[in-house]
Amino acid sequence: MKKNNYIGLFLAVLVMLSSCKRALDAPLKSSIEDKELYSTVRLAEGVITGILQTFAETNSYRGRYIALYGSNTDTEILSGITSFTTEKSRMGNYNTNVNNTQMNASTNVYAMLYSGVERANLAIRGFKAYGDIDNNTQLAQLYGEVLTLRAFMYMDLIKGWGNVPARFEPVTNATLNLPRSDMDVIYKQILADLLEAEKYLAWPNATARTSTVENVNKAFAKGLRARIALMAGGYNMHLDGTTRLSTDPELTKSKMYQIAKDECLALINENRGVLMPSFQTVFQNLCKEITTAGQESMWELPFAEGRGRVIFDLGVNHASVDKYTAQARGGSVLANPAVWYEYDKEDTRRNVSVTPYGWGAATASTAVQKISTLSTMYLGKYRYEWMTRRVTSTNDDGINWMVMRFSDVILMAAEAINEIDGPAAALPQVKKIVDRAYGSNTAKAAAYMTYAASFSDKQQFLENVIMKQRALEFVGEMIRKQDLIRWNKLDAALATNRTNLQDLHNKANNYAQWPTKVYWKLNADNETIDIYGLDKGDTDAVGAAKVGYTAVDWKLSSTTSGTSVETWNALYVKQPSKQPHWPIWQVFLDASDGKLNNSYLGL
Repeated sequence: MKKNNYIGLFLAVLVMLSSCKRALDAPLKSSIEDKELYSTVRLAEGVITGILQTFAETNSYRGRYIALYGSNTDTEILSGITSFTTEKSRMGNYNTNVNNTQMNASTNVYAMLYSGVERANLAIRGFKAYGDIDNNTQLAQLYGEVLTLRAFMYMDLIKGWGNVPARFEPVTNATLNLPRSDMDVIYKQILADLLEAEKYLAWPNATARTSTVENVNKAFAKGLRARIALMAGGYNMHLDGTTRLSTDPELTKSKMYQIAKDECLALINENRGVLMPSFQTVFQNLCKEITTAGQESMWELPFAEGRGRVIFDLGVNHASVDKYTAQARGGSVLANPAVWYEYDKEDTRRNVSVTPYGWGAATASTAVQKISTLSTMYLGKYRYEWMTRRVTSTNDDGINWMVMRFSDVILMAAEAINEIDGPAAALPQVKKIVDRAYGSNTAKAAAYMTYAASFSDKQQFLENVIMKQRALEFVGEMIRKQDLIRWNKLDAALATNRTNLQDLHNKANNYAQWPTKVYWKLNADNETIDIYGLDKGDTDAVGAAKVGYTAVDWKLSSTTSGTSVETWNALYVKQPSKQPHWPIWQVFLDASDGKLNNSYLGL
């Protein structure tokens, strides 16, 4: 059963009010009150609730960051992408305006992340002063959680806005407005924070608190440190406006990849996570709200049943209320249609990650699948039909956001090992992912591993094996954009994808072995549909001869090929690497006393 993350809401409100007072430099609470808060486990747990609450605000993670960060890439695109001048489309097409109405508000996710950072800063100071964290393991756990949550928030601030203000102490009048800092300053701090957090956090299932993935544990902190190290050791657009590797001697590529290797291998060798035998089960468990720690999911951002928009925005669309959901939603973010054709048809990840159907007209007691279009291939990992409860909220579904899976640890290990030790040493980690992907088809898995072993050059192995496997493994998990940025492949990947989408539309070149139409019929259960025409080697001749099947043109749009409204042209407007981050919004520029600007982005 899903945990109600707002049970301690009243206490969280008290914590938030205290944080707001401090942020305004109002008289501080007495040291006696602080001592009670940070030395009493029951009270201190409310501090964590107060930080997590910032993610669930209306324009925070719930309704903005999860849905909008990460599009458009070669694996995900925004719905309505061809309306490329709308405010929402500009959030994804690398042409964002500073007054974009999707986020230009004082309550948006940028503000909420810094609100969470401020609460974390207050908590870190309080735990250090009063928590007895070296002797009280429960308070030590909470202190480690706060350090980890602050690192996570800063990681996503960097992903979203690049070089942001570095604020690691509670706000005072003197520090109310800070300029941007080069991200290297933040990387060094949060990498050190996570190393410290590891000393205090318990392993999954080692304590009652770490028995659920809704609370931070040591395994996640180590995985997060590996992820941030790869970011810091890769390409970034720095405050000087150049996209490059860091010149800081503490953040060299070799040092960062060594951190990633060490952290990931520590988890792998000590069996601190599970690669579940079935890829589909991972996401069915997410939708069923199974939150047992120590499985493939390493940490989930917890949403209460009436909060959070995971299926609502990223899920398979239900066009009307039906037996699975009382909200007709899903599909604000879509699979990039070309990614379906990157999978081998025997790869079990394909039909889980991408669905060529939604759910159409139905009644509250029935449901029926409906063929989609090539332009609306849905992300399949998040489905109302996999839930054990029926969503009744009109605005939220309450499904957790899965931040990291153990498969990411394995592929990060493979990437780091390849960089340090070469492809041959990385192959055993890749094999784990490939074997799971092909399931019982061991011949296909073996053939792929033979292909992977043919690359003896580490750069070729990275580009042809690691990058490809990360694309296929994490469709819809919104991490592809940051991967492409750190590899310095954002421009190249999107340019290639633009060509691929046009060829897919025309069934040319690499896509010539697919039919021009897709054929479907309703199955005998009167709910699901059978589809022909989506596998390589299917033909229009066979499809047209199928009895009872309806033919659908399988093109990206009905407009003339090559016009500006085609999906491939709307994927990006500006050169992606010139605006890899969103600008800081106008409302914050106006309130910064001249300290903030977007000049390094050319704005």
